[in-house]
Amino acid sequence: MNSGRVRVLRPEELGEGERERWRELRAKSTAPRNPFMEPEFTDVVGRVRPRARVAVVYDGGEAAGFLPHERGPLGQGRAIGLGVSDCQGPVLRQDLAPDTRQLLRACSLSSFAFDNLEAEQELFVPHAAEKHATYVIDVARGYEAYENVLRAQSPKFLKTTLAKERRLGRQVGDVRFVFDERDPAALRTLMGWKSAQYRRTGRRDRFAQEWITRLVARLAGTRAPECTGTLSVLYAGGRPLAAHFGLRSATVLACWFPAYDPEFAKYSPGLILHLRMAEAAAAEGIGMLDMGRGPAEYKDSLRTGELPVYEGTATRPGAGAALQWLGREPVRRAHGFVRERPRLASLAVRTLRGAARLRRP
Repeated sequence: MNSGRVRVLRPEELGEGERERWRELRAKSTAPRNPFMEPEFTDVVGRVRPRARVAVVYDGGEAAGFLPHERGPLGQGRAIGLGVSDCQGPVLRQDLAPDTRQLLRACSLSSFAFDNLEAEQELFVPHAAEKHATYVIDVARGYEAYENVLRAQSPKFLKTTLAKERRLGRQVGDVRFVFDERDPAALRTLMGWKSAQYRRTGRRDRFAQEWITRLVARLAGTRAPECTGTLSVLYAGGRPLAAHFGLRSATVLACWFPAYDPEFAKYSPGLILHLRMAEAAAAEGIGMLDMGRGPAEYKDSLRTGELPVYEGTATRPGAGAALQWLGREPVRRAHGFVRERPRLASLAVRTLRGAARLRRP
């Protein structure tokens, strides 16, 4: 490995000098400053996930790289917050090129799994099994410029959504948007909507997992220049109709958990919410909204572009790596098989929704 020693610490054991070095290295990266890649996110994950660790790579006596991860049985490693984190990978000095297997060995890891690996991660991209698109909204030139893009690429969508916003104001009550809502009740409302949406669509309810609920609650109170929990809410007639919780840095708003009250679905409150989020983000100097990987109709309507992310596992020989492969690879291949066949994917979605209806009391 073209570097010196490696120390593996719990996130809370990092010194302020090491955290500042992490931020400095991240600032020098040419990748978007996604808040999931900041030490604050790893620190909060460490408070709800006892197996969270950070490998600090030293070179010439200074911290030159950081690999946040979680360590499972037999050393099966995974990206920090895997399953909810939308941007993953190590933070390395640009000229540092560790040997992957040696780094895993130094961390006592038999494998390292990722599903949203950042595109510029030269260390782990060669181990990717799949490439996905994460959909983004570019507001670097301001919200008005973004609206002009929407008018050019989907004029009917923008016209219809703005008309629904006006109708919402007439029929339900004054429309109000709060970009950074601090009311805990609003966050609980969002979680309730999102849980219902997961069940309605036959997907696993993330908020039924205690660690995710605790993670979001802690991040809601996180206020750091490059990682701030942000709850945005659309109100009409004094009541919340749509909400979103995500993380923001000075330049990127990472969209994470959006949901709305289905009683008001005819007004498309979720789309209105995203337009107002884009407007508020642009006013804050944020240049990009990252809506995450995975196709969705609302993303197709709102996006201006996409960025690649990668899914896969880096391994070194051993029983842990074999178990990692057996645990994830067949499922990943099955998902890939379905995604590549639109008719089969559509049938799978209908089947999930039907199963969800049958489970309802």
